[in-house]
Amino acid sequence: MFLSSISLRNIRKHTNIQIDFTNKLNYLVGGNGVGKTTILESIYYLCTTKSSIASSDSEVIKMGENSFTIKGHFAGLTNDIVQIDYSQNNNKKNYILSNKQVARFSDIIGKFPVVLLSPADHSITQGYPAERRRFVDSVISQASRTYLNNLIEYNRTLKQRTSLLYRLREHNSKDFSELSAWNKKLVTGGVEIIKHRKDFVAEFETYISNSYRRILTGKEEPNIHYYFLDGTCQENLETCFEQLLNQRAEDEIRRGSNLVGPHRDDFIFEINGTSLKSYGSQGQHKTFQTVLRFAEFFYLKDKTGTPPLFLLDDVFGELDAERAAAISNYLSTVGQAIITLTDFGNISFLKKGKEDRVINLSAEGSVAYA
Repeated sequence: MFLSSISLRNIRKHTNIQIDFTNKLNYLVGGNGVGKTTILESIYYLCTTKSSIASSDSEVIKMGENSFTIKGHFAGLTNDIVQIDYSQNNNKKNYILSNKQVARFSDIIGKFPVVLLSPADHSITQGYPAERRRFVDSVISQASRTYLNNLIEYNRTLKQRTSLLYRLREHNSKDFSELSAWNKKLVTGGVEIIKHRKDFVAEFETYISNSYRRILTGKEEPNIHYYFLDGTCQENLETCFEQLLNQRAEDEIRRGSNLVGPHRDDFIFEINGTSLKSYGSQGQHKTFQTVLRFAEFFYLKDKTGTPPLFLLDDVFGELDAERAAAISNYLSTVGQAIITLTDFGNISFLKKGKEDRVINLSAEGSVAYA
């Protein structure tokens, strides 16, 4: 599978643009502000039904307009035409796959696997646990429909349980019978998520190590650890989870918040046994973020049988020449990739293959191929 073309209408600064891609490396080249990142954002929309940047669809519309359209053609084993239409007037988004409207957006997750490496990835290694959970959940969800459905149901349970906690607090109630019933549901769904994550981390660590060696040639040893249920539970997850909920019940009611469960877990990244978040240099953080995305690519490729689209936004600017050259060489193994650059000529370590394509974008919105 690869994306052969995309067209955008009224997306951020793009009024009407179409771009054709090769199934190898595609370099989107242009100065700051010409809309390179918006093209990657739109590709991400086609693959996941949502923006990689904006929190709402209305933020994406070109100023002065009230709707947008993204259309893409996926070629390969399938021949799918995908179109997303959004209208601000009724705040409605339609996802159309090969002339049929998709009823549930979650059905699209994993159909067109995608990996995006961008400057925002600094939050994965340097930010809060929620960012690391989001990364892990995104990877597993693209590979496992079971996990995605479990995650959706678990989050629904969290919302309903939160409403109950608020009611108990407002009425100063000590009747925990209804809470006990929701605890059982939370534990059942939460344990399944924890088990999936444990299995994922055990397997994904190999992908991280392999990618790290390709970029740094064995100079550092990366690790990932899963910290779940406050680090207190290893065996008998159901029993331990229930005990933690009982212990924190009054605190949860007082704060009106779910304080125990996989929605509070963390993933610890290490280099040579030392916490990356606490002691890693900026170069180590950037390298680890890149490694995570390469690991995600090859993990999804193996699990889904389909090479994901690999999107790289402004990757090389913050790396030293050695690491940048290694990443560039590694890209030749991934299949289709779409990479944004401000100036192709100044990146001496990038070598354009015969089937690769340079796509020049101008401030006026024109497209030229080289």
